[in-house]
Amino acid sequence: MASIFTKIINREIPAHIVAEDENYLAFLDIMPLVKGHVLVVPKQEVDYIFDLAPDALAGLHLFAQKVAKAMDKTIKCTRIGVAVIGLEVPHVHIHLVPLRTMDDINFTRPKLKLSSEELAEIAEMIKKGF
Repeated sequence: MASIFTKIINREIPAHIVAEDENYLAFLDIMPLVKGHVLVVPKQEVDYIFDLAPDALAGLHLFAQKVAKAMDKTIKCTRIGVAVIGLEVPHVHIHLVPLRTMDDINFTRPKLKLSSEELAEIAEMIKKGF
């Protein structure tokens, strides 16, 4: 069964996509820790990040770097935090989280509930950073 991320990749369900190439996709987390929280995924459906082939793992991080630099240009924050947890969805994903404090990347705190309009505005803002 395809993961929710594969369904996003295949455009079976909507997402606020901020970047894409032939191997990777970046989109806003719909239940973010902070505004601008982005998920970066490989288009190849693999559950565990360390099961990716070395070139795919490297490519994922290089793609995430491009996205983080675009976020740096467009989101007010001290820096972009990076987390890989891998328990929520059985599909490799990197969290890119705009940080102002250490608590901004605390996954145990309540998530934000943003409207589709707010998410669309944030996605457009990040796209302008490329």
